Amino acid sequence: MNKKLTAALSGGAVLVVALTGCTGSSGGGSKGPDPKLVAWAKTVCDAVPAQDAKIKAANASIASIATDSNLPPQSAQKTYSQAFQDLADGYQALADAIDKAGAPPGIGDGAKRQQDAAKNLVGLSTSYVNLKKKVDGLDTKDQIKFAQGLKDVAATQTDEVGKQSSNGTEALKRLEEGDVKQAMAQQPSCKVAAASVSASPTAQSTTG
Repeated sequence: MNKKLTAALSGGAVLVVALTGCTGSSGGGSKGPDPKLVAWAKTVCDAVPAQDAKIKAANASIASIATDSNLPPQSAQKTYSQAFQDLADGYQALADAIDKAGAPPGIGDGAKRQQDAAKNLVGLSTSYVNLKKKVDGLDTKDQIKFAQGLKDVAATQTDEVGKQSSNGTEALKRLEEGDVKQAMAQQPSCKVAAASVSASPTAQSTTG
């Protein structure tokens, strides 16, 4: 049961990869992206490392207790609750950064791509808020009841988290197409976060 909750978080790791997957080629042409677009990319990328760290720490926290069947319910509840809150805060902060940046300059459908990405990140954040509420409401006085409650949470909530994560990943990929990706590829903050995520065992395990 705990493993299913942990698996639900893996989509979040992939989503961060999508947001920071901007270390590819900046294109073979001699003309680089519009300086205004580069400035826009910096606004978005600079918000990534701190939230990436928060999201990874939350994933690690949950993974650390996923196989501990002897952990007291109160301790498990506290760990899950804090991790879900951190995940919710992390994705909300990324959404806020994209929303604050506005539409990427010079991109025809940039406003829609930007709004879709922010909207989906907010949706993922909300899913984690709902997970936290469910876990906070579990009975921790009885280990068996708590275990069953956790199993029920996994059954009812993780599909929603997975759906929101998939939608968010696709929206971010659309946002980063073409010149936007070139502009983001120039940002040290995105490069650092991308390297950090790709080196993470959690991120690697989500591809299977």
